[in-house]
Amino acid sequence: MVAAPSPTPANGPDLRRVDGTPVRVLVVDDEHALTELLSMALRYEGWEVRTAHDGAGALRRAREFKPDAVVLDVMLPDIDGLQVLFGLRRDLADVPVLFLTAKDAVEDRIAGLTAGGDDYVTKPFSLEEVVARLRGLLRRSGAAATRDGSLIVVGDLTLDEDTHEVSRAGRSIELTATEFELLRYLMRNPRRVLSKAQILDRVWSYDFGGQTNIVELYISYLRRKIDVGLPPMIHTRRGAGYSIRPAEAR
Repeated sequence: MVAAPSPTPANGPDLRRVDGTPVRVLVVDDEHALTELLSMALRYEGWEVRTAHDGAGALRRAREFKPDAVVLDVMLPDIDGLQVLFGLRRDLADVPVLFLTAKDAVEDRIAGLTAGGDDYVTKPFSLEEVVARLRGLLRRSGAAATRDGSLIVVGDLTLDEDTHEVSRAGRSIELTATEFELLRYLMRNPRRVLSKAQILDRVWSYDFGGQTNIVELYISYLRRKIDVGLPPMIHTRRGAGYSIRPAEAR
């Protein structure tokens, strides 16, 4: 049995795609009543939802919809969820997958996670649990950014646009005005590679005489403050630009 969604939102900050549009979730289960309940709960979060009821339909819908996360039943009428996962990974290598399973055996959980699944819930489950697990997966993957009023959160890094307070892993970080603007631009576009020209235009708002080394300089300043003593979040794509994404656990 699945619990109905609560009448008021219980999950706090708004979670949206990095471009500001609603998060996209694909729900795959052969039980039509269950997919309807899950879809209702996810749409209540403001997310865009598509459903499929077999493996072939799931793969077809994923190619069309390009979801940010997939809720995937292990037992499907045509091919099992593990085979669907392999197909998903060919087209959407990084999409987080939350397995649904009616089995509670340790072997089944290990099989799903070993195959590349990111998390699982065992039936029966509450809709609130599924939503909470998806929010966690989306944050960790960097597919979506959390917005709570003036807050922007990427991984364990938090920036308050109103107070200009920045912290990482609970440690307060002091930034200059320019460093703050650069970090804000990166955090508004998590995982997106931003060129030096884009950064110059957005942060400095004028042509800096071609002196793109000013971007390199300020990126180095940020790294010393954001990444010191912690897994790095700011990355260089040689010849393309810079990006920020949640740090990988050590």
